[in-house]
Amino acid sequence: MSTRGRLALLFVAILALGGVAVGSVVRASARADQRDHQQDGGPPVTAGRVTLSVADDAPQQQQDRQQQGQQDEDRQQGQQQRLVFRNMLWGPHRDELVSVPAAQPAGARTASGVRCLRFYAAGGGGICLQQASGVLQDTYRAVVLDADLHERRHFALTGIPTRARVSASGRMMAWTVFVSGDSYAGGTFSTRTSILDTRTWTLVQSLEEYQVIKDGAPYRNVDVNFWGVTFADDSHFYATLGTGGKTYLVRGDVQAKTVTTLRENLECPSLSPDGTRLAFKKRIPDAPTDAPWHEYVLDLRTMRETPLAEQRSVDDQAVWLDDHTVAYALAGDYGSDLWTVPADGTGSPTRLATAALAPAVIG
Repeated sequence: MSTRGRLALLFVAILALGGVAVGSVVRASARADQRDHQQDGGPPVTAGRVTLSVADDAPQQQQDRQQQGQQDEDRQQGQQQRLVFRNMLWGPHRDELVSVPAAQPAGARTASGVRCLRFYAAGGGGICLQQASGVLQDTYRAVVLDADLHERRHFALTGIPTRARVSASGRMMAWTVFVSGDSYAGGTFSTRTSILDTRTWTLVQSLEEYQVIKDGAPYRNVDVNFWGVTFADDSHFYATLGTGGKTYLVRGDVQAKTVTTLRENLECPSLSPDGTRLAFKKRIPDAPTDAPWHEYVLDLRTMRETPLAEQRSVDDQAVWLDDHTVAYALAGDYGSDLWTVPADGTGSPTRLATAALAPAVIG
């Protein structure tokens, strides 16, 4: 090809790339325009103060509770509790953490200005898994938040955020990300689960560093994966272990750095507030490959499983709103909605909030 021909070809290529770039800018502008306008049909969302504190006037509330009976105390607690979650409504506050009264979950939302893909909070602290848009690719980080949603520290993530949990005291935090590139994964995603002690800032980069005890004996396999941590206290937790094409419920010991298998076919456990039961998703034989899970509750005292009334496939780590109610996310018009169901297998699913994800109960 002549020099003139090569120059002409280069010119055409530049024009084509320019067209792609312009198209990308136009699409990005359209998305930005969609983000900047409040979506019709959802609850109002306005900027304001969001806190992870139980209550700003806690001393007075404690004094009031001491002067009332247990029934009034329970009623007041329900009125004072709040839900903080990721807002999925299109508009200027999409992906921000918002707060609503627990007694009015479908009501007006107060937006914090802090954006998270995944979030959880307890004990006056929170973990926010964020996305940072880059020129060549997006990056992710785990941000430790104080009660006023200010950053205490952050840690780079090696993959796409999928799960987050905090111990009741707020000291221990855990998160799971999807990663690619593991040789054993055959081109599919695997997981990395990290645990952080916010008192000492000791970070376990991957639970794969822990010793696995399976069927009473030490176990090693290159395909070991962990996800879905839920804390029993600051020293112990439950999680999912995946290996050999199967999943297991494991109990972890932070000091001993061990995880011990307890039960097969159990994913994304979530411990009840009273510490006696685990909500989890279970893979059902002969279920559709794109909808394989059913939500259950496991009684840790009897090891009896109770199927919950939700018949749709739940691909989420459930959250306990109280000792009797489980919340989880399902696909919705704006990305996802939050639903609830009784934890004893009775009743029927109820929509808790539209356009919402990753809730935490505060109070």
